[in-house]
Amino acid sequence: MTAETVLHNARIVLADEIVEGSLVLRDGFIAGIETGTSRIGEDMGGDYIIPGLVELHTDHLEGHYAPRPKVRWNPIAAVLAHDAQVATAGITTVLDALRVGMDEDADLTSADIRKLADAIEDSVQQDRLRADHFIHLRCEVSAPDCLKAFANFDGDERVKLASLMDHAPGQRQFVNLETYAYYYQRKLKLTDRDFKVFCEKRMGESALNSAPNRAVIAAACHERGIVLASHDDATLGHVGEAIEQGVRVAEFPTTEEAARASKEAGLGVLMGAPNVMRGASHSGNVSARTLASDGLLDILSSDYIPFSLIQSAFFLGDVVEGISLPQAVAMVSKNPADAVGLTDRGVIEQGRRADLVRVRVDDHIPVVRTVWRQGRRVA
Repeated sequence: MTAETVLHNARIVLADEIVEGSLVLRDGFIAGIETGTSRIGEDMGGDYIIPGLVELHTDHLEGHYAPRPKVRWNPIAAVLAHDAQVATAGITTVLDALRVGMDEDADLTSADIRKLADAIEDSVQQDRLRADHFIHLRCEVSAPDCLKAFANFDGDERVKLASLMDHAPGQRQFVNLETYAYYYQRKLKLTDRDFKVFCEKRMGESALNSAPNRAVIAAACHERGIVLASHDDATLGHVGEAIEQGVRVAEFPTTEEAARASKEAGLGVLMGAPNVMRGASHSGNVSARTLASDGLLDILSSDYIPFSLIQSAFFLGDVVEGISLPQAVAMVSKNPADAVGLTDRGVIEQGRRADLVRVRVDDHIPVVRTVWRQGRRVA
């Protein structure tokens, strides 16, 4: 029996324009787009219909599993809580970022991370989830156990993306040691002497481990068809290394120079939606709004605030000159989907998956009213 739904009286955000009319959904796919008001169906009241959002890098899940130091929640319950929050923020496809490679200040272990991955995969198999979940491995290449932890995901087909990152002092995000001290010394409550020892240890691990771990993980990802991202590139040298290693996504470049070089090399430039909304990076690096204004931004990620993804799309479409709403929506739907090879979704087009979000805008804030995944209402 054919399942058909008609959504009429909607402002439909297509790839390059907004049209008023109706969407026909059939058996989980978009079967038709019709302009005008002749169709009868579910009245959208003039609200926007946009593609379901595609999230490539959210660190949000780990906080549900470990909400306090030394506290562990049931991993399936943590996945369900995370899933409910991302779906009601309009995210229909999410790559849950899981850390690979630990250090002494990490509250989680590699065993915890594998438990979370197992909970994701079991929940997918049991059809518990509202959004479509995949896995993104955040590979801390300076960590001594990075390769051992990466091996925990051998043969795991839900891994779609792996990012190469090094958060050691003096590297990438933390080229400025004052910023690193503000972030880590306060977090770990270290004296100046202890902080100096901490930094020296981290820098030594980075010098020893980063280059070989990057090479091994890059080769493994190419062999397995996992898309590679480079995290926090700051210099032309960093970008050149990323290109040599076959990276396709430049995650959170910290300077305009690195973002421009990444864009010119054909990498998808990804920045944080919280950065867009705040107008600045929390680490003092380049502003995502600046990159957007200069035509150097391709993809947005909610990073640590799920709702920021849809909020930033409507914000950019409103306030940044030269960026239309369809272009801004593509940054949170089509562009991230294409970057990881999910070409069956991300745009409202006949034959694509019916992953959709109904949105009303109140006082410049998008209000998510309904979410469909493959034509089935999930929020």
